[in-house]
Amino acid sequence: MPARAWRRGVVLSLVLAAGLSGCGAGTSARGTPPRGSSDRIVEAELEPLYQLTAFEAVQRLRPRWLQTRTRADPMVHVDGNIRSEGASALRNLRADDVQEMQYMSPADATTRFGTGYVNGLILVTTKR
Repeated sequence: MPARAWRRGVVLSLVLAAGLSGCGAGTSARGTPPRGSSDRIVEAELEPLYQLTAFEAVQRLRPRWLQTRTRADPMVHVDGNIRSEGASALRNLRADDVQEMQYMSPADATTRFGTGYVNGLILVTTKR
């Protein structure tokens, strides 16, 4: 086997091993749920915050979502329905009722839903 092919095989094996070692699911060493994506909050992260509102959960887990360039809030869609009150709509939802929340940047939200998302969008999926 040529040395170049052997090296390529070793490098690919190491990359594969490193990738698989980071795929563990469950909880961290301290027993807390693993932190997901910076643009998504999943049910496992919300479980310890069941007594909070969805707004308070976002403040605690992803405060960046609420920090906008203007004074206006990001838009909020709950189960596909636009909420006219913006991020304040999250105050009416219990974190325990939320399955997942996802933040979309202004560019992504505008591309998907059209204009009017200058401060981004928080998509909320509730438990049904």
